[in-house]
Amino acid sequence: MPNILAAWIGFLLGALSGAATGLFFHRTEWLGGYATWPRRMIRLAHIAFFGLGFLNLGMGLTMCATGIAAPAASILMLAGAATMPPVCYASAFHPPCRHLFFIPAGAVLVSIVLFIERMV
Repeated sequence: MPNILAAWIGFLLGALSGAATGLFFHRTEWLGGYATWPRRMIRLAHIAFFGLGFLNLGMGLTMCATGIAAPAASILMLAGAATMPPVCYASAFHPPCRHLFFIPAGAVLVSIVLFIERMV
C-alpha cells in the first residue's frame, strides 16, 4: 500500500526535521523568536509530517482491512502529504507562499470526502 509507505516516510521525515530544528530551538531569538512567522511555519511543517503520516496510515490500513479501493482518494492524500511540508517551509522564508496552502489542504479535504463516499 503506497499510503502506508508514505506514512512511514512521513514519520521518518518528521523525526529528522524535529531533530534538525531541535538543534536551534534552545536559542530564544532563533528565526526571530518563538512566536514569529518563520518559526511557526517550521513547527507546522514538522507536525504536518506526522499528522499527514497518520492520515495516510489510517487510510492505508482502512483500505487493507475493508478491501475498499479508492485510488483517487489515495493519490490526493499522498499529494497532500507531499506538498504540505514544502509549502510550510516555503512560507516560512517567503511569506507570499502562504497562498499555496490551498493545494495541500484542498488535496487532503477532497481525499477525505472521496474516501468517505467509497465507504458508505
